Amino acid sequence: MPVRSLRSSVLRWPDHTTVEAAARAWAEAIGAERAEVRRVGFFGSYARGDWGVGSDVDLIVVVERADLPFERRAIAFDTTPLPVPVDLFVYTLEEWDRSAAPALAGALRDEVVWVLRR
Repeated sequence: MPVRSLRSSVLRWPDHTTVEAAARAWAEAIGAERAEVRRVGFFGSYARGDWGVGSDVDLIVVVERADLPFERRAIAFDTTPLPVPVDLFVYTLEEWDRSAAPALAGALRDEVVWVLRR
């Protein structure tokens, strides 16, 4: 018969409320320090409400313009204050508005929960 030890580990993962609050605080902070940031939002499992233990948060940052190529832009943002791992996608306004990323079109645009808009 299994007996639970008092030294057993319990894995806890941040819930939607915690992650959304952290994303909002992070967005406000980067918005305050970086004038080029126009929008910040999250999508994926935390936006749909089907997150679970091990889920990351998928963030989109829309900037006015960028000097770096798309694949290098996320490096410029420190996501360590967030309580879960992050997949970060940084688009310019032009890219986002013209759907330069076909994979993000349609349903995803409807799924994004914007936590910062300017």
